[in-house]
Amino acid sequence: MKLGFSLPHLMELKALTQPWELEVTGLQQTELIKWAEGLGYEMVMVPEHHVIPDEHVDLSGGFYFNALIGMAHLAGATEKMRVNSCIQLLPLQNPIVVAKALSTMDWLSGGRVTINFGVGWLKEEFDILGVDFHKRGAISEEYVRAMIELWTSDKPEFEGEYVSFKDIAFAPKPVQEGGIPIWFGGDADAALKRAGRYGSGWMPFLTPPDKIAERLDFVRSQPDYGGKLNDVSYSLSTGAIGEGHVVIEDNELAKGGKSKQQTIDELGWLASLGVTWSGVSSPPLTSLQGWKDHVQYVAEEIRPAVKDL
Repeated sequence: MKLGFSLPHLMELKALTQPWELEVTGLQQTELIKWAEGLGYEMVMVPEHHVIPDEHVDLSGGFYFNALIGMAHLAGATEKMRVNSCIQLLPLQNPIVVAKALSTMDWLSGGRVTINFGVGWLKEEFDILGVDFHKRGAISEEYVRAMIELWTSDKPEFEGEYVSFKDIAFAPKPVQEGGIPIWFGGDADAALKRAGRYGSGWMPFLTPPDKIAERLDFVRSQPDYGGKLNDVSYSLSTGAIGEGHVVIEDNELAKGGKSKQQTIDELGWLASLGVTWSGVSSPPLTSLQGWKDHVQYVAEEIRPAVKDL
């Protein structure tokens, strides 16, 4: 199992964000990502929303990056760390522009890009951006196919309801053979089937951990399963967040501050269910230095104990 690195103040989510994080600046984040790479962390993930309606701000916060800009900056600040999204809202993008941004990022970073797509859940955000919320699944399906065509074909051509192109050149291609590795976030059957068709990874959100293996069997049993889904990302803190970003107070797995052995045992349990990437919850903290001490502890004490799981 691999442990991803979570930068402080990538969002202001009520369920996860601690008050001290609000003082962390972008310049500090840049230095922290370099420091984390030196500790051996291998991937960072950037959340995304474009706008948050006022009625959702209490739970969701209003602070989110554009995932692609954040990923590109963090890739440029590091030499080995992979960058990913968590998640990028696929149906709210132009797929040709996103495909070019990702292939450019992959080219410049030497092949260190993964993209984690989701269809979105916040209808008001779709309404504000003028995208039909009820067609987001169909739009996402088409956009993924179009982007793969752009990344992998010498003469890209695609004809769809939401995007079409032909007689074009598209370069640079991604450095990684087969294009950018694609993960999908979500829990619905449609999201899992999409992950099975096109993806190399899946990030469950509302799926209980003890159901992950069952859901992976569902994915791999589909007649159009593409055979590439090898990564599952589930952080120990995931269970602190419910549907609509509600705070889950009594999720024992999500609580930080546990003993070394209990943390290792919990990560081992997740690994036995098929989880390949995870993260360790922070205990309640009061400062950036306290957080750095925790991150270094995880790198030095937890990460070596679970790397072969």
